[in-house]
Amino acid sequence: MNKREVFKQELSYIVDDEIRESLGIMIDKIPDYFFKIPASSTGKYHPEYTQGEGGLVRHTKSAVRMAYELFGIYKFPQRTKDLIIMALVLHDSVKKGEEETQYTLFDHPLVACEFVKKYKNELMLNNDDINFVCDCISSHMGKFNTSNYSDVILPIPKTPEQKFVHMCDYLASRKVINIKFDENNNIVDE
Repeated sequence: MNKREVFKQELSYIVDDEIRESLGIMIDKIPDYFFKIPASSTGKYHPEYTQGEGGLVRHTKSAVRMAYELFGIYKFPQRTKDLIIMALVLHDSVKKGEEETQYTLFDHPLVACEFVKKYKNELMLNNDDINFVCDCISSHMGKFNTSNYSDVILPIPKTPEQKFVHMCDYLASRKVINIKFDENNNIVDE
């Protein structure tokens, strides 16, 4: 499977060549299971279109598309937009760990940050960029930062950019928003 091809549209939203290539490198490292599993094993927290095979990919693409659409009214600098897209593509990249576990890891935002940092020397990003992406990923759960099944307390979004990433992820998980996809898991514009 050409993993970058799956995210071809999302990669095209990134203007900076080094950020786009860095995200491509990370996409290549996303575990294979990510491309097959639903966004939610129970269906409780995500809309129907994110269920079934490839559902997590569709959820991720939806979150990125929310950002892309909202960039028209949220005036972030272009580099910030590019890094936000990177964070959104990677926010659930290791939802069940680098090695697939049976269930979603509650601390998957922190695991995803470690995943990015593990490969930082292969990326064309400075430490500030890496920290920005990781801070957006680690806080993407917003107020849903505790669980009865874990002692971990996830960070709450603090900056406008972190709040924006959380909002895009949250909107992509709302059952009242229906996004249409084609047979290749690409968003259909009507």
